[in-house]
Amino acid sequence: MAEVTLAIGGREYSVACRDGGEEHLRSLAKRVDAKVNEARGAVGTASEVRQLLFAALLLADDLAESTNAATGAPTVSTSHDPATIQALVALATRVESMADALEGSRQNA
Repeated sequence: MAEVTLAIGGREYSVACRDGGEEHLRSLAKRVDAKVNEARGAVGTASEVRQLLFAALLLADDLAESTNAATGAPTVSTSHDPATIQALVALATRVESMADALEGSRQNA
């Protein structure tokens, strides 16, 4: 098994992979890093976890668009502009506060 060091979001991560898969993994990491930078540009000083969350959402959106294009399914236009990402940030904040409130009420019960 090979080990690869990946740079994502300004941090380095050591990841094990199958022998021969190093370049593919580096290529994937570059795509993730690009999405983290895109998310960082839109959400600013959000936490690292939140930046990675939005990078994952952006990648999932890209995948959904590609899948829909390949199958001929209609696509919903979801641009990656700052306003869209800010709306996602607001939604994520609300969901996090609801989860915290629910968790707090369970602990007090």
